Order: sequence, then C-alpha cells, then structure tokens
Amino acid sequence: MSDSRAPVPESQVPAPVPFDPEIVGPLREARAATPPLETLADVPAFRAAQGAFDAMVSDEVLRRDGAFDVEERTVPGPASAPDVRLLVCRPTSASGPVPALYYTHGGGMVVGDHRLGMPEVLSWAEEVGFAVVSVDYRLAPEHPHPAPVEDGYAGLLWTAENASELGIDPERIAVGGGSAGGGLAAALALLARDRKGPSLFGQMLLCPMLDDRNDSLSMRQMDGLGMWDRPANDVGWAALLGEARGGPDVSPYAAPMRAEDLSGLPPAFLDVGSAEGFRDEVAAYASRLWAAGGRAELHVWEGGFHGYDWTAPEAEISRAARAARMSWLRRLFR
Repeated sequence: MSDSRAPVPESQVPAPVPFDPEIVGPLREARAATPPLETLADVPAFRAAQGAFDAMVSDEVLRRDGAFDVEERTVPGPASAPDVRLLVCRPTSASGPVPALYYTHGGGMVVGDHRLGMPEVLSWAEEVGFAVVSVDYRLAPEHPHPAPVEDGYAGLLWTAENASELGIDPERIAVGGGSAGGGLAAALALLARDRKGPSLFGQMLLCPMLDDRNDSLSMRQMDGLGMWDRPANDVGWAALLGEARGGPDVSPYAAPMRAEDLSGLPPAFLDVGSAEGFRDEVAAYASRLWAAGGRAELHVWEGGFHGYDWTAPEAEISRAARAARMSWLRRLFR
C-alpha cells in the first residue's frame, strides 16, 4: 500500500474544500465566540469558554424527563494514580441487562469532562436502548500521555467487571467518542486487544483525532479554516506528547495512526467532514482497518467542518450524519 501520508510541498497544496453553504453562518458565529488556541498559553482561556457549556449539563438534563437513571461513580484509577470518575446513565425502561457505550469526551485533550457531549449521546441511547458510561479522564498538559488513556482504560475495566451491578450486558460494551474522544476510543480498542482486556463489541469514532504528525494534505489544505484547525491541533498534541509529538517514538495508544497492526479490532464506525483537517487521517484509518480484514463503516460528509453537527444541529448534513450514526448503533446492538 502506498504511503498516503507522504508530505505534499506547500506549493502543491490545493485550494480548500468549500463548506456546505447551510453551515457557513453558524461556523462564522462559532469562530467569533471561540477563543483562539494557538499556543499552550491559550489553554486557560479556552477552558474558561468551554466551562460555560459544561455547567448547563445537569443531572436533570441528563435524566431526559425520567428516561435515564443518572449516577456518579468513583472507581479505582491506574496504578499509583488518582481514582477515576464515571457518569453512569442507564435506561429506566430496561427490564434486564442492556448494551452500553463507554464514552470518552472530546476537547482536544485539554478541555472538557465526562458531561461534555452527553445530551447528544443520550439522545442516541434513548432511541436505541443502551446505557452510557462516560469517563472523566485527566487532561493535558498537566497530565500528559499516558494519563488520559490509562484513566479511560481503568474506567473501562471497572465497567466490564461490574457490568452485572450496573445492569449492563458485559458482552455488548462498545467504546466511542468524538474528536479527541474518538482518538481515545480507538486507543482503548487497541489497548483492550493488546492487554487481552474486555472484548469490545464496537468502536464509534466520530471525527477522531488520530495522528500527532499533523501534516496530512487535508490538514494543510484546511489550515486556518473551520473549527479545530491545524494550529489548534498542534497545541492539543503538544499538550499530550510534549517534544515527542511528530517524532519516531510516539505510542499508538496516544496516536492510533501509529499502530502497525489494526487486525483483531471490533467493528468500527467512522465519520468526518470533507472540509476539515482530520479528513485524510480518518479515511486512511478506515482503509487500514479494511486492509487488516476488519469491519468498518466510513462516512465523509461533503462540506462538513470539524464539529459541524454540534454547531449547526438542524442543518441537513447534520441530520443525515445523526441518522447514519443511529443506523449503525441499531445494527450493532440489535
């Protein structure tokens, strides 16, 4: 297989992919409301802006008018590390064990907690009929690799080992997340395989952050455009990996595109926008899963920027993406 990552000279980087016209207005508003993230010094302001959204995700919101029981659990963390907080949301209508999505939130490795993105995830869970366990992993740069993924793995192990108590079917636990959380979900699938841990049922990777090298054609093509552009992505990887980012010794459990072997992994759903920097690494990861004999479903949404479905939830492209995700979840958990 040819190396799709071969660097393209700057003089040969093509014009950017146009955004879907329906989402250009919301994109402009979102960029105006989002503090820049160009260096590690910008992280505190970026976190402060995100904190306003996190505060709106109360237990009452998560219960969805009584559809879910919601509880916080504190469980053992990795060896010699603090305990890990989990948010456990189980359908109240369930009469027996249900499937579960073990969710790793987004935020570029530097922002967010286990409530970020949960209203959307619980909308899927309510319709399909599964539980959600969301992990509050430690954030970089204060806690670089391997802290985030090891926190995620500790919470996953506890969830699998205590599935009966939680009313979860231990044979049907999938991992999933978006952006940085999508990358962490992919890393958890690799860790579970390599450590002979929980046998995962699937992996849902939404616009996942997979490659620390930050030099794909799509990253260069969309540089400075959309949301979570190339400079922001560089900050996220610098926070997680420090001077090691982009070098020869980066762990696949930090950057899953570094994995040499993608065989033996659970069925995957991947989606990404055609007008975002992650496009090429996501498409390449899906291709490598197929090349390894794996099951993977890939959607590349024409004109979508990073996070378009959160920024413009009523746009046609966003509705189509949600429908595709719901379809895959129904087929996975049927």
